[in-house]
Amino acid sequence: MDLTIHQAFLPHDDHEASLAFYRDTLGFEVRGDVEYGGVHWLTVGPPGQPDTSIVLTPPAADPGITEDERRTVAEMMAKGTYAGINLASKDLDATFERLQAGDAEVVQEPTDQPWGVRDCAFRDPAGNMIRIFEVR
Repeated sequence: MDLTIHQAFLPHDDHEASLAFYRDTLGFEVRGDVEYGGVHWLTVGPPGQPDTSIVLTPPAADPGITEDERRTVAEMMAKGTYAGINLASKDLDATFERLQAGDAEVVQEPTDQPWGVRDCAFRDPAGNMIRIFEVR
């Protein structure tokens, strides 16, 4: 099989904050910014990787969930327990310093984990956990 990761989905609840975080703080390219009915879907991705994107989607726009489910999703997003993604960097310390300078919410400073990886963690404006692994 010839499979690649094309898109991953993360929720967002503030278009402008998400745009600023992914574009300005992480340095991702904006590949799409679609507005429909007052809500926005953002597609972003790392420069040099045009076939890999993150789609930031408003969870309230999903017609398949109930109001109770929407409330649960909103509560989980507020606590930072709903969604996350793992990214990678060749220079974790420099990446951490840049993100910290951009007022990203630090969850964990760069740490050597007992299972053999070195990583750090942040939350995006919607509360999504972003772990960044150092690749050597």
